Amino acid sequence: MKLMSSAALVAGLFAVSGCATMSGTETAGGGAVGTTGTAQTEPTEVGGSQRGVLPVGQQMDVRLQNSLDSGTATAEQRFETTTVVDMMQDGEVLVPSGSTVRGVVRSVQPAGRIDRSGSLTLAFDQLEINGREYPMRAMATQVFESGGIREEAGTVGTAGAVGAIVGGILGGLRGALIGAAVGSGGVIAATEGKDIELPAGSIIRIRLDSPVRLQ
Repeated sequence: MKLMSSAALVAGLFAVSGCATMSGTETAGGGAVGTTGTAQTEPTEVGGSQRGVLPVGQQMDVRLQNSLDSGTATAEQRFETTTVVDMMQDGEVLVPSGSTVRGVVRSVQPAGRIDRSGSLTLAFDQLEINGREYPMRAMATQVFESGGIREEAGTVGTAGAVGAIVGGILGGLRGALIGAAVGSGGVIAATEGKDIELPAGSIIRIRLDSPVRLQ
């Protein structure tokens, strides 16, 4: 299916409902191993009681705009992601899908010659909503793989297709990214002694380490 026909696909799927899980396996260090669960496909309710505030511990799924590879990335390299679904509070959209979340590679470890896996430590420090910027502190807790519109053409009516609609994205969600695990401190590492490769379009679940006041 060509990208030009995606609008018709979107229009035909708004009436379909889907669901998503938020599960993950916790490591000893408190991080989540990226081997279970699925990415968000429906608008997410913001926790906490303060209006206009994203609380500490709030999770959000963001889509990587450019690829990251532990074999080529450098420390302090900047990158951008966009939110996958609307984040709601009291029936109103607090953070629209497609909002920009900027990040930085805090550290990188290329794979070694003798069974040493590559790793990337990613930090997220800025949220932009409708041109307005807000400082934030967040870390990765899980990563998911996403297919493109051509691959997802046959999944009309499934949760993956609904995810493409609700998130405003041209692609479905295939579940946890095989060969990648997220450990303590948000370190994303390969699980097979290779470099970790996060292609553009990958979904990264992040967790806020400080509140973000939006109003």
